[in-house]
Amino acid sequence: MGIVLNQSFKNTLTTYLGFGIGAINTLFLYTNFLTDQYYGLVAFLLSAANIMMPFMAFGVHNAIVKFYSTFKSKNSINSFLTLMLFLPLLFIIPTVFIVFFAYDTIVDWLSNENQIVENYIWHIFVLAVSMAYFEIFFAWTKVQMQTVFGNLMKEIFHRVCIMFLLVGVYLDWLSVDQFIIALVGVYVLRMVIMKLYAYSVRFPKLKFQKLENQFSIMKYAGLMIIAGSVAMLILDIDKFMIGLMLPDIEQVAYYSVAIFIATVIAVPQRAMHQIMLPLTAKYLNEKDHLSLEDLYRRSSMTLLVVSGFIFLLIILNINQLYEILPKEFTGGLFVVLIVSLAKLYDNSLGNNNAILFNSDYYRMVLFFGVLLAIMAIVLNAIFIPIYGIEGSAFATFLAVFIYNTIKIIFVKRKFNMLPFTMGSVKIVIVLMVLSVAFYFWEFPFHPILNITLKSALIGFVYLIMIYKLNVSVDISSQIRKYLRLK
Repeated sequence: MGIVLNQSFKNTLTTYLGFGIGAINTLFLYTNFLTDQYYGLVAFLLSAANIMMPFMAFGVHNAIVKFYSTFKSKNSINSFLTLMLFLPLLFIIPTVFIVFFAYDTIVDWLSNENQIVENYIWHIFVLAVSMAYFEIFFAWTKVQMQTVFGNLMKEIFHRVCIMFLLVGVYLDWLSVDQFIIALVGVYVLRMVIMKLYAYSVRFPKLKFQKLENQFSIMKYAGLMIIAGSVAMLILDIDKFMIGLMLPDIEQVAYYSVAIFIATVIAVPQRAMHQIMLPLTAKYLNEKDHLSLEDLYRRSSMTLLVVSGFIFLLIILNINQLYEILPKEFTGGLFVVLIVSLAKLYDNSLGNNNAILFNSDYYRMVLFFGVLLAIMAIVLNAIFIPIYGIEGSAFATFLAVFIYNTIKIIFVKRKFNMLPFTMGSVKIVIVLMVLSVAFYFWEFPFHPILNITLKSALIGFVYLIMIYKLNVSVDISSQIRKYLRLK
């Protein structure tokens, strides 16, 4: 776990810094410098691009991680990486022609409820391609066990750029339309920089030679399109469908703020996932079951401890946080609560996703994923017209809960491993006790001071309880290290 903890710690710092910048953008700059309508438009465009991204990437970023360690000779590696660079064009080029010739039909569908969307269809396409190739070049560096720079670009770079662009809008240096064009440019620039870094880590030597397992790679990449689409659908279908089904695109903005608050819980998983993915693939390829099981349980425990603390900070401070946000954005309390629970459950699975998507059983998992993506769409279609953004949050929670439960059962049956231990039970009890103890208790000060003091107190109590209960060897050793305890 040395390399995991080392790079995960660095990735966690950069990811939290990115989320901190994102919090400023999402909670304060977007809400004050853009109208609710244009904020909703930006959120809709990014969600649509995220949903398209797996198709544009053609599953290549997953295939690189899974198959790279199976190649030993330089010729085979170069042939493999050459294939990975050009494979996405099989989808991107036909899509260009489809958008060009069916433009009016696509515009009518996407702008059915909100006409403001009609002028930004090509923006979605360029965003999706940029996101796709960014992930491909990031995977290029992951398999070299270099994840820190890529994570910095993934979490910080575009958020800092967007911050400056929003300030430019506020100072009337940019119109809103220019801001959206510049935002697309930021994602293109991020992709180019990631490409240059990936090539500096391992420069590609183009070699168009057929691989022995080329059919398996192509099949896996194709199936990973479905896997990526399922993941992105569950993450972004709610915002996309809100924009399609509700007449006020501002609702996407209100929902996005609530979702962003809850998504902070996912930061540790995102940081650790970057290095766990290639390690898990390595253990699977080497058939090292003991190391795989150890990584599964320890990653689950570590993520549950860290994300549990973030869950407490969000839930126990949410009322105070909403006091400092514009009034129209404070209607998403239920959204924050229920999506936070879904994110906490998701984190508790550790490297479950990495095991499934890099094993020989990925086909069955994809089958379940497609069914659950369909369920998420159906549930959103049912609940959004009735309950609005709260209905969408509930639909997302149900889809994520069922999907994760199926994945746990599947790994148990096929690998005879569970991520949970008695330590997991202790952590859940601690979270329940502290939630009840602190939810209705507030300092009688300004909300920001209240949040600071309450968070410090919660952190102190939580740290002591986790250390005394000794729920995780890794967490306890880190506490002793940094607090210099014996």
